[in-house]
Amino acid sequence: MITLEEIRKPVTAELAAFDEFIERQFTAEGELLADMLRYALSSRGKGIRPLLVILSAAMNASVKGAAGGRRTCLAAMLVEMIHVASLIHDDVIDEADTRRGRPSVNARWQSHKAVILGDYILAKNMNIGLQSGQLDLVTHVCGSMAALCEGEVLQDQCAAEHSMTLKTYLEVIHKKTASLMGVAASVGALAVGATRDRVAMMRRFGESLGMAFQIQDDILDYTPSAQTGKPACNDLREGKITLPLLAVLEHASEEHRADLLGRLARCREDDAAVESLRRTVEEEGGLAAAATAMQGYISRAVEMLADYEESDYRSALVNLCAFIAERDR
Repeated sequence: MITLEEIRKPVTAELAAFDEFIERQFTAEGELLADMLRYALSSRGKGIRPLLVILSAAMNASVKGAAGGRRTCLAAMLVEMIHVASLIHDDVIDEADTRRGRPSVNARWQSHKAVILGDYILAKNMNIGLQSGQLDLVTHVCGSMAALCEGEVLQDQCAAEHSMTLKTYLEVIHKKTASLMGVAASVGALAVGATRDRVAMMRRFGESLGMAFQIQDDILDYTPSAQTGKPACNDLREGKITLPLLAVLEHASEEHRADLLGRLARCREDDAAVESLRRTVEEEGGLAAAATAMQGYISRAVEMLADYEESDYRSALVNLCAFIAERDR
């Protein structure tokens, strides 16, 4: 299996410059806020979104080395800090105690402080972007924040009403995950002066990759052995209907559907209901159906790179597609 370390190799220097850029830009006044900020930024996860920005910039640059410039660092920062802030807010909404194997910000400092930190990161992110004068990059990225909020509200509504459909599910994951991944890929191309067609193509590439990423995440939620940094079957405990369960519900009789939704309603308080539903989804082909859908998006993403000449950067993006499809297996 390909590793992230191998994927990062062609842009090692650019990623190091990005990390230094974040460290310089994201400081805070006041000891408490500074501690919270350092804690949140010290666990940014795999860094797939800034990696996507930088690889896209490198592949689309007409001048060698352009991907290591300030515009690319700024573009990667704008995307990554929206993601970081959204995770902090997600943990508050979900009342999650852990994030990537350690206490979440809300568990460590209480929810109201976590909300303030998320807001602070978003505000500082936009302020840095606007002060830079690179308004094309800021404008390109901004719409993804509204999409994230719309997706979260729609998902919560469907969870409360048990009304999720395939069409709605795809809309939710597009807004919550794929939209920002699409922006990451396209803003990298924009940062180095790529043509409008190339920017649009990279956006479609990133969105396909993002759809696959979220479907794989939803599959892994049903996999107790997966190293995701979150409790297994968390979505079931929160009443969320994601693609594995949805695939089973779509073909269930009315009686079986009512039974499945009844078990889902008990999942918040009943571990036996969680395990029973997880096992049913696996046995009735829900995970396999979701995996087929995920692979379809991966294939679509890889096909979009066919117009680019072979290079280390193109190969890294192809390998990133494979990594996302195979992660935590």
